[in-house]
Amino acid sequence: MGQAYTPGLKVSELMVVRKERRLPLKGDVQVKVGDVLKAEDIIARTYLPGKISPLNLVHKMGCQPSELGEYLKVKEGDAIKKGQVLAENNGFLGIKFLKTSVKSPIEGHIEAISQVTGQMMLRGPDIPVQVDAYFDSKVTDVIEDEGCMVEATGSFIQGIFGIGGERRGEIKIVTEDTYSELTSELITEDCKGKIIVGGSYVSYDALKKAEEFGVKGIVIGGFDDSDLKRILGEDLGVAITGHEDIPFSLIITEGYGRIKMAEHTFELLKKREGMEASISGATQIRAGVMRPEIIIPVKDEKLKEVSDDSQHGEGVLAPGSLIRAIREPYFGKIGKVVNLPPELTQVDSETWVRVLQAEFQGGTKGTIPRANVELIAR
Repeated sequence: MGQAYTPGLKVSELMVVRKERRLPLKGDVQVKVGDVLKAEDIIARTYLPGKISPLNLVHKMGCQPSELGEYLKVKEGDAIKKGQVLAENNGFLGIKFLKTSVKSPIEGHIEAISQVTGQMMLRGPDIPVQVDAYFDSKVTDVIEDEGCMVEATGSFIQGIFGIGGERRGEIKIVTEDTYSELTSELITEDCKGKIIVGGSYVSYDALKKAEEFGVKGIVIGGFDDSDLKRILGEDLGVAITGHEDIPFSLIITEGYGRIKMAEHTFELLKKREGMEASISGATQIRAGVMRPEIIIPVKDEKLKEVSDDSQHGEGVLAPGSLIRAIREPYFGKIGKVVNLPPELTQVDSETWVRVLQAEFQGGTKGTIPRANVELIAR
């Protein structure tokens, strides 16, 4: 078998980048087809329901649920202020200073009152949510009450792993080459608000200094996975990343450890130095694969080949293809396909699968299940 299809990372100097920008629930879309947008322009707004707070009224009033109705000062659906009286009795033997009253701990409205349990459900204020364009682009389609499709011509780079949400900033190269480490000494005041690009590795000290100096994003070949817990303050689960409470986004282009950034990726970022980029560290490896990405809109270069965003994940795997291993024992290693044997091969798990033979950087050779690699598309 001379070739096969496999997932891969996209690194393109110039292509059409299309993205769907959608609200989490229906709301107000504020753009129309043909609108030219800046990255920070809001395309849609909505409100998420506020947090529910239970309040045990019968406990606080010292009464039975059946008696609660005569003490209530509000009803379901009423708007309430913090400190507003929700229920009150006449006091023991009618004595005013012996009255019992319950005040609202929050501002919001009355969601529900149970005559069975005596519980009152208070809902906090609605939470405003808005979605921006993410990168300088043009609206090509509107999704009624939900969002729109935007597109732009530009450079597009996917990473292997990332953390942190969507951010924007000017690209700044801070290492001399792909082999150099991004150390704390290289992060200076002029990195503030920038997306900085390093070579093979970023240290924990450099990450902390980037936070101190207001760096918006870091793009690097590799880093130590043990630093994740130190950065986040907790172990990272298997869910989608991108929602971490950190002040910058981190994109790893190659893998864990000290791995030099691919020359093609580094040179492309170097060519775009000084330009505005939009990045996202959101990553999901399992069903519905999502990769961290860098989008750099470009206006003055002619597009040679149109590529669709939906095609970022597939490519032809053939002898000579550049691949990255995404499972142990070769996780993160980059190499070239040497051979694609057509027959099924039994692996350590005792299953029979199709494999490939690869030669990795440094001369190491190995046989790997094809499902355990991704194509590095150029």
